[in-house]
Amino acid sequence: MLKVENLSKTFFIPHEKRLYIKDHLVNLFSRIRYEKFDALNNVSFQVESGQWLGIIGDNGAGKSTLLKILAGIYLPDTGKIEVSGKTIPFLELGVGFQPELSARDNIYLNGLLLGLSKKEVSEKFNEIVEFAEIRPFIDQKLKNYSSGMKVRLGFAVAIQAPASIFLIDEVLTVGDNAFQQKSLKIFKNKLRDKTVILVSHDMDKIRENCQKVLWLENGHVKMVGEPNEVIDRYLLPINSKTI
Repeated sequence: MLKVENLSKTFFIPHEKRLYIKDHLVNLFSRIRYEKFDALNNVSFQVESGQWLGIIGDNGAGKSTLLKILAGIYLPDTGKIEVSGKTIPFLELGVGFQPELSARDNIYLNGLLLGLSKKEVSEKFNEIVEFAEIRPFIDQKLKNYSSGMKVRLGFAVAIQAPASIFLIDEVLTVGDNAFQQKSLKIFKNKLRDKTVILVSHDMDKIRENCQKVLWLENGHVKMVGEPNEVIDRYLLPINSKTI
């Protein structure tokens, strides 16, 4: 179960960048001006155990900020979060990978970081390699991998992690269509009884997989409810313009 109450997050964005000492010396007596940006404002919702919640909204609505707070990457300014169980974020796949190590070594390293034992990684090793489609390159250093290969490997390891809540931000758009379908299939199989928070612009994926949808607009909760009802309301301005 995941419960969020009155969550708010504000960022202060500088109007200018001062990256070097010279920049600070030249502007020694002038203060940097900041613009206030309310990414989230008094957001509340609840997800039951085993439920899939879809989060929708336009770019800049606060979706990724919310996931990063749930993942512990950001701290909220106000509000509280109640979580039952371990949370695994599928946000920045491959974080913790070491480019000078081989893919084989990184599988063990990343698996241990995610809470798997060495024995568990060994038992799941072949499944991870086959899913990531990297068998011919398993002993190459990760620095020689393409970005797509690294993300596939990160996905393949993370899906094995022992957790009850999974945070997913557009990870189902990784790779070609065949890999996307394979990713979605393994999500459905492995996470059938897990709690999943899914952020996506793909309304069909949200309709098909989620039992509840949260619509964010300018950092506020616009609507929470049954997927078809919320998505139809969200798409109404778009559909009316095409008529």
